[in-house]
Amino acid sequence: MNIILQTVAKTEVLTNPEDIDRVIHQTFSNILHNYGTCIDASGPAVVMSIESMKKRLIVAHARGVKIRFVTEITTDNLPYCKQMMELGEMRHLDGVQGNFGVSETEYLASATLDKEKLVPLLIYSNVKQIVKQQYVFQTLWNKAIPAEQRIEEIQLGKEHEFLEVCPDRREAASVYSQFAELVQSEALLILPSSKALQREYDIGILHKLVGAAAKKKATIRILCPLDDKNAKIAEWLSDKGGPTIQLLNGDGTDSTILVVDGKLLFRAEYRSDQAEKFPNAIGYAVYSNSKPTVNSFKSFFEMLWNSRVLAEKLQEADRLQREFIHIAAHELRTPIQPILGMAEIIESTLQEKRDASIKHEEIEMIARNARRLQKLSEDILDIARIESNSLTIHKSLFNLKDVLTLLVEDCRKQIQMDGREVKVIHKQLDDIEVYADEERIMQVLGNLLGNALKFTKEGTITIRTEQSNDKNQLIVKVTDTGLGIDHALLLRLFTKFATKSDKGTGLGLYISKSIVEAHGGKMWAENNADGKGATFTFTLPIQKPHQE
Repeated sequence: MNIILQTVAKTEVLTNPEDIDRVIHQTFSNILHNYGTCIDASGPAVVMSIESMKKRLIVAHARGVKIRFVTEITTDNLPYCKQMMELGEMRHLDGVQGNFGVSETEYLASATLDKEKLVPLLIYSNVKQIVKQQYVFQTLWNKAIPAEQRIEEIQLGKEHEFLEVCPDRREAASVYSQFAELVQSEALLILPSSKALQREYDIGILHKLVGAAAKKKATIRILCPLDDKNAKIAEWLSDKGGPTIQLLNGDGTDSTILVVDGKLLFRAEYRSDQAEKFPNAIGYAVYSNSKPTVNSFKSFFEMLWNSRVLAEKLQEADRLQREFIHIAAHELRTPIQPILGMAEIIESTLQEKRDASIKHEEIEMIARNARRLQKLSEDILDIARIESNSLTIHKSLFNLKDVLTLLVEDCRKQIQMDGREVKVIHKQLDDIEVYADEERIMQVLGNLLGNALKFTKEGTITIRTEQSNDKNQLIVKVTDTGLGIDHALLLRLFTKFATKSDKGTGLGLYISKSIVEAHGGKMWAENNADGKGATFTFTLPIQKPHQE
């Protein structure tokens, strides 16, 4: 007759030293194949200094039991860890807490361990549901690094590298705050939005960085989108931090990133800009002291920082350039008007008195060059207005036929004066009422006719006006039979200073296209299919005042 002994499932807390020793001894005797134990940094000294515990490990090891230890290896417990490594496999885990061991059938745990003292309190269980908590040990084991690697780091004086993912947002906020306190010489901070600056202020991050700047003379550089919402905090940073705190207007990223002294990295995924509190605004976080990781994010920061510094310098240079152009154009205009006025008076006087000592051609040369100066100053002013987005359009209803008639007359007079064989043909609708800026449209047409005349030594210049098929657009075409557009110039024809003429500045077409586009139209150019000359076309919306 076989008698089957059935183990009673139980969980108990033991405080009597004799009971504790008995249960530990029985548990080690029952281990079949595997035993895993997790102990804090004081644990190795306790295990190796208490003979009874050390002996049980030796016996289990001799029986072929696979023993695994997870602990925090430090300079102080290193000798004890080396002894334990002779009895089983060991791994290191930073800041590991708790003391427990688990086999296939039983579980032991102790709240505290004191060197050379027997465990004061022991929790024992053979309940399956508790013993199944072996996965907790396995998780810690997988997260830990080999003891040999950690020992080498200690012996060589190297800092242990870590890269931790933190899904708990409140824990991430705590780590973020701790990193800000550790700043000694430099902090690099990237914030994803203007509101983020307010959140960092509220949780005290900015106060810690200001403190590091004031007490330790640390350099603090912050990249953050700036606007009216965070202007007060930006001003507070400037006042409190002094010259060691620099704040630049950034474009925003998808994360909050902090690099401390080139040694530590904190990165929190950005989740919601509407949240008032930092933990609610972020997703998971990553923090590390891995040199390659920290260096890559530091390089990323420097790239963004340098690009913003360069952008601000370019903006300032552009502002100064526009100011100079504006001032220069006005200064040019000041002497031009009296020169033109006096030239016209002298010319009129000469015609009346017929004074031979001053030739009519000489006075005409003065007037002609004064007009060129006047045109140049107007072009410079227009460029300044276009690039500062201040080109104003004053629309009114006018008949385009009247404008074209005047311009064609002027063009024919110029041809007659130059003695060229060029015919100007005007083909248009009878009456075209346009709602646009009359002076600006006259300027555009004048530029196109002037260019056509400049590059057409003989032949024809034709102006056509027509309506689009849908009756919504007015189409104006200026066609010549001149030299055509140089192929090298076609792609940049409407950009500033695009010219191959020694008599022009290359500003007219750029200004003309900008004026047309300000009206809601388009402008383009192409060489004629027969290889003679070019055609410049622009469109204007046919619009009434009440439709604007």
